[in-house]
Amino acid sequence: MWDYSEKVMDHYRNPRNVGKIDNADAIGEAGSLACGDSLKIYLKIKDGIVTDAKFQTFGCGSAVASSSILTEMIIGKSVEEVKKITNKDIADQLGGLPPEKMHCSVMGYEALEDALKNFDNMVDLDELRNEKKEEKIVCTCFNVTENLIWDAIKQNGLKTVEEVTNYTKAGGACGKCKGLIQDIIDTYYKKEEESKKDEQTLSPAQKILKINKIIESQISPELQKDGGDITLVDIDGNKVLVKLRGKCSGCRNSHLTLKAFVESTLRETVDKNIDVIEVA
Repeated sequence: MWDYSEKVMDHYRNPRNVGKIDNADAIGEAGSLACGDSLKIYLKIKDGIVTDAKFQTFGCGSAVASSSILTEMIIGKSVEEVKKITNKDIADQLGGLPPEKMHCSVMGYEALEDALKNFDNMVDLDELRNEKKEEKIVCTCFNVTENLIWDAIKQNGLKTVEEVTNYTKAGGACGKCKGLIQDIIDTYYKKEEESKKDEQTLSPAQKILKINKIIESQISPELQKDGGDITLVDIDGNKVLVKLRGKCSGCRNSHLTLKAFVESTLRETVDKNIDVIEVA
């Protein structure tokens, strides 16, 4: 018998916000019935604030509780705040989950991320479906992608195959993918070490050049695809001042673009302490 907190039991027995929202502004899905757990989350968003959230889930008590607490966590929050929620936050709000059930909190995070990607046609739905099809499947038993495993490692500091299985289910059936999972773990921490070395060895001038190069070669081209653009204005320590142009300028989702894309990209490629700020 799993050792569940009182909060987990409460949300399992009395789940909040069960159901669906007609004409939802965003819908996200994670898991599948074939894998034993599935979740569909519906969001109503007005002026950048999540005004309502409901869910439909099929799975164990931990899956129901994780979905229930997640809806409570996001209602009334801005999209920018919701974007920062991790599976660890979900588990913490429940007073913790048994290691073998952490995948339920990951499913909640994954469904929420999927919903935000679809919000307000921020990406073309056909393009999004094609991206999902192209994602590398590591665990065919539970249909777990390489990206999901990578995110779980990054957010939770996972270091063993057993931990990855607890958080994602990958490797929990036939076990044939355990070698691939270990390779992903090794690759992640190798890149982490390389990134730390880069941060320690970059001079201020080199850091400026690298930030400018990333903006010009990676960030700007992506924004140009949707009719937008970005210009580097100034760099003050870890503060990167930029100006959005084209369709990105004045867009109600510009802050999300800055934090979820621009800042995230620079933190991953240059320095994890970078703070991107938009200037007029």
